[in-house]
Order: sequence, then structure tokens, then C-alpha cells
Amino acid sequence: MGNLMIRPRRLRVSSGVRAMVRENTLDAGDLVFPLFVVPGSRVKNEIPSMPGNYHLSPDMAEEVAREAYEAGIPAVLLFGLPEYKDAEGSSAWDANSPVQQAVRRIKAALPELVVITDVCLCEYTDHGHCGIIKGQKVDNDSTLVRLGQTAISYAEAGADMVAPSDMMDGRVASIRQALDACGFQDISIMSYAAKYASAFYGPFREAADSAPQFGDRRTYQMDPANAREALKEVALDVQEGADIIIVKPAMAYMDIMHQVKTSFRQPVAAYNVSGEFAMVKAAARNGWIDEKRTVLELLTGMKRAGADMIITYHAVDAAKWLRDR
Repeated sequence: MGNLMIRPRRLRVSSGVRAMVRENTLDAGDLVFPLFVVPGSRVKNEIPSMPGNYHLSPDMAEEVAREAYEAGIPAVLLFGLPEYKDAEGSSAWDANSPVQQAVRRIKAALPELVVITDVCLCEYTDHGHCGIIKGQKVDNDSTLVRLGQTAISYAEAGADMVAPSDMMDGRVASIRQALDACGFQDISIMSYAAKYASAFYGPFREAADSAPQFGDRRTYQMDPANAREALKEVALDVQEGADIIIVKPAMAYMDIMHQVKTSFRQPVAAYNVSGEFAMVKAAARNGWIDEKRTVLELLTGMKRAGADMIITYHAVDAAKWLRDR
């Protein structure tokens, strides 16, 4: 027994053995695919900084949602670029805005596909901030009213879930109360609870035409240096009625994801954001990395860190690679 050698490699000798002892498994059912919906019809224009992702009119959003569903992806997350913008972002709760149109089309065609709608005003305001401006600051409490209106509008269109991303204090409670008062008790809230003021959002702001016209978002999005604050934000959102918690971005915040997963009972979603996606795409196009292996490794890492689901622009490609594997 003194010469006994422990050989961990015995459990790596073949693909079958490796599959038997694998601790975390990535599946298409773990993925959520974001879509950018614009006015018009038959519009499908590739977003330059996000190859393979498009500005889609409601009819084309339905087609792309079908492709995602047929690949085994259970949910889509809709963002909107409206026909008009104003100081309050009133097109966000306009029943005829592109997101509401797309929700109606997708749910009619694919009733089993989960449709989630982002709830924020930044795409809809002429100043690009996530709330109502008073002076040079975003006014928290007046913004809550508009977020509630927006969530109700999406629920009326048929959304299964709303995802507030604005980072206003008290917005989950305000949206929950607004939905419940209108009879939408069954609409879930997927809260961007730990959303950091990150440099990784650049391509998204081009895609959503949502860059702020002055200042930045550091007075409401979180400081990247803080971890305890994330747990405080999550605790507040859970207390206010959040059903699912998002940590955003994913790659630089896997420690936060792990802490949230081990501290709370709510399902956790990782948001693999636009800058993370664009870096992988650029490196792959230059031949510096193997795109398929890199993407699946990153997404598996997010699962290992604690994510129950992953919002990612890689979703359709990843689902196809997983199916083929």
C-alpha cells in the first residue's frame, strides 16, 4: 500500500468516462437569446460590432425566434429601438412600439417559447439615460412610475416575463405592484440585480442606440470594485419580489455569480454581454482562437460559477454546436 499511486487521469481516459464524471453540463435549455427589434417590415440588418446579430422588424424577430426555438433555446429577451424618442421615453409603453408588436407575433406563432422583455427607458429617451431627468440627474421615484407602465404594456402584449435593467432603487417592488394591480400576478420578474457600470457594454449601446447624451450611468449602475454591494442589491430585489436574479456582465464577475448563487435561493442568470461576445468574435475572425471551443468553455465556466441560465448572443450557435456534439 505504501507504493500506491493516486491516478486522477484514470477518469480522463476516454470521452465516455469523462462524460460520466462531468460535474457541470451545458445544454441549449440553459440559454436565452437577446433580439433587437426595430420598426418596419422585412428588416434584418446585421449589427457591425455584433456579427450574427441583427436589427429585426417584428416579423423578422418572429422568424429568428423560431430558429432559436427549433435549436432548443427556451427563451428570447427583447430590446426595442422605437420610432420616436422623448424626454420621458413614452414609446416604451406604446402598444404599437416594435417590442409590443414582436411579442404579439412571437407568442401567437410560438406559444411555448418564453418571451422576456427588457424594462428600461434608455432606448426610448432622447437623452439616453435610464430614467426621468430632473436637472442633470436621473430622478429615481418618478422613473418608477414609467417603468411600471412599461411592464404593464409588455404584459398586455403577452410577455411571459419582464426584466428591469434600469437599476433604480425600489423598481422591482414598484413593477410587482403595478403588474399585480392590473391582474398580471403570473408575470415573472427577472431582475438585473447586480448590474455593473462596465466597459463591456459598448457594442450594445450601438445596437440599441442607447448611449447617454451627457454624463454616464455610474450614479445608478454598480462600481466594478464592489462585491458586498452586489449581495445587498440582490437581497433587496429578492425581498421586493424578484423571481430570477441577473448578474451582468458575466466574464469579469464570476465571483459575484458564485456568491449570489450560494447566498440566495432564487435562480441566477448570467448575462454574457455584447463586449464579451464581440471580443470572442474578433479573435476568432483573426484566427487567434477556436470560436466553438472558446464559447462553450466560457459558457460552461458561467454554469460552474453558479448560473442556472445564460443570456448570450452566442445562443443559437452554441445550441447548434451542443446538438452536434
